[in-house]
Amino acid sequence: MSSVLEKRALKWIPLALATALVMSGCARDGFYHDRNLDYADIELGEPLMLPDTRDPRRYGDALPIPRADMLGSVDQVADVRPPQAMGVGSRMEAEFVERREIGDQQWLVVNAAPADVWPQLEGFIGSRGMNVTAVDNNRGRIETDQGQLSVQRALRSGSTEVRCEQGGQSSSRCLDALQRYFEGRSASASNSASEASWQAQRMDEEDALAFRQQDERWEVVIPHPVEPVWAEINHFIEQDFSVEGERNLLEANANEYAFLVNYMTLSERNRNPLQIVFSADVRQMSQDIRLELEDNGNETVLRAINASERAFTADDQRELLERVAGYLR
Repeated sequence: MSSVLEKRALKWIPLALATALVMSGCARDGFYHDRNLDYADIELGEPLMLPDTRDPRRYGDALPIPRADMLGSVDQVADVRPPQAMGVGSRMEAEFVERREIGDQQWLVVNAAPADVWPQLEGFIGSRGMNVTAVDNNRGRIETDQGQLSVQRALRSGSTEVRCEQGGQSSSRCLDALQRYFEGRSASASNSASEASWQAQRMDEEDALAFRQQDERWEVVIPHPVEPVWAEINHFIEQDFSVEGERNLLEANANEYAFLVNYMTLSERNRNPLQIVFSADVRQMSQDIRLELEDNGNETVLRAINASERAFTADDQRELLERVAGYLR
């Protein structure tokens, strides 16, 4: 019986060899084209050039290269950002217009560039019948008989802060009316907001967040005053730190510009089952960490400080700080 099977198997060998020869002959020009061979004859083409008539304000480096003198620096790490998606969904979800406040200060954050918000602010003034007494385009301010309205670029890329003040104090009634006005125009402004989110990635170097390591501690240098930074982080950390056992906001202190969070660190999340079995903790645990903002005038320093007895490595610090700093991009 075995000899019969062996004879049948041997009959297929010539057919298999013939098929292999035919297939190999078709590798270059036949049906099964081997693309690896194309690279042997590749030629360099001319670089693509943009026309001279282009608007230089609309183009820039999507992946900026840090300066050469920064590469050897020990106390400063260049923050090179990947390009963001053209829309709000690339970061934490945000409405077109949102309220911010700290103490007795209040303002709006509009998800559009200042150049797009300014004409809408003028439209609001016209719709309310306000008399304009002075306009400062350079500072983004409009004085009216009912108070001062102003715009400036917000912390988050492609967004704008809008303030309404009377006698140097925030006007809640004016901000309420402004918020309703902007919300009524959010649909028509979505396209300009998407374009602004792309243009805003071309920020000047001095406006970018910078991560740096001091000894065993990481910190983030934010080129903005501490109060709007605290208000922005507070707004998004309330939404993000709401997962029981993984990340929770325990306390927000506006007077000390600090947050107390309960967080499961990177090293804890990466523990494998074997490490858990042979450790004192038989399950993955979160720990208390204090996020502090240091006021340095026109810049703010964000730090993550261990408030528990568990280990808190430099990698854990960096990972948590990147998550929180992401609210400001």
